[in-house]
Amino acid sequence: MESSPARAATMADVARTAGVSRTAVSFVLNGRSDASIPEATRARILAAAEQMGYRRNAAARALASQRSGLFGLVTEIVTSPFAADIIKGAQWSAWQDERFLLIAPSETNQVMEEAAIEKLLEQRIEGLIIAASWHQQIRVPANAYQMPCVLVHCFDEEGRLPSIVPDEEAGGRVAARTLLAAGHRNIGHITLPTGTPAQVGRLRGFGAELSTAGAPLADRLIVAGDGTAESGYRGASELLDGPNPPTAIFCGNDRMAMGAYDAIKERGLRIPQEISIVGFDDQQALADCLRPGLTTVALPYEEMGAAGVRKLTELTTGSRETSSHLALDCPLRQRSSVGIALR
Repeated sequence: MESSPARAATMADVARTAGVSRTAVSFVLNGRSDASIPEATRARILAAAEQMGYRRNAAARALASQRSGLFGLVTEIVTSPFAADIIKGAQWSAWQDERFLLIAPSETNQVMEEAAIEKLLEQRIEGLIIAASWHQQIRVPANAYQMPCVLVHCFDEEGRLPSIVPDEEAGGRVAARTLLAAGHRNIGHITLPTGTPAQVGRLRGFGAELSTAGAPLADRLIVAGDGTAESGYRGASELLDGPNPPTAIFCGNDRMAMGAYDAIKERGLRIPQEISIVGFDDQQALADCLRPGLTTVALPYEEMGAAGVRKLTELTTGSRETSSHLALDCPLRQRSSVGIALR
């Protein structure tokens, strides 16, 4: 015969065991410091609660205080190999603030996203984060506006909500400075899909830095890619087989850099002795495993997640600011794919 699950201990149970009133138990277990309860009585209540495995009722506490201590995060990046660091950063920041993060996957499905937000609302979350795996403009579900909401790695068209994104333009400048410092002046660039925030920002920053250094990016050295290794291979092949091939290539992401490695090695060229490569993203499963290791500009995934929680905490604790746009630095990850220019 199956046994029924044990009944959870209540405050009344703890009161009977400790031989005190339920009110005294409530004051002690809820951390009330304004009650004159002797230390010996307080210790007896805490011992009884521990002995009985008492757990506070979160739902009842939230109803009484109008504070649940919960934040919600809706995202399609749960299974992403590298963007999941957004979740890691958000969780860490939430714990630091003694809050708990409830995570709901959306799979880039608008209906699922709205349903996920509704479920989080039922849990009485105090605020919401919507996070994306790539920098993009999104349509925010209507029910997200029912509470403070922050967007991470994405932004809304109207700019109504605070957003935390990478500083793509500054990242492009970092890539350019890295190659310029090694003496390169004839530099190619394989772009991400045209018109995406990452493509626009990285190209703008890269080109601006080269122009400032007196080595403007020639149109013939810009090749369109689509973010895949195959497009990196094609782009690098086009650059290397053209007139006056570059001594260095900046790839719009690490996957395209991986494809560029193959094109370079097929032509008998050595990295970094004869050609240098810089990527973007710091997708460690690629950047660490390529030989030589790929020098790349990192997307600040953990920092974006943590900053999203900090902004949400501000909004839920009295800040009147409802709209702001924060762009975080993209730092260089120096490995072994950049060498001194020999020509």
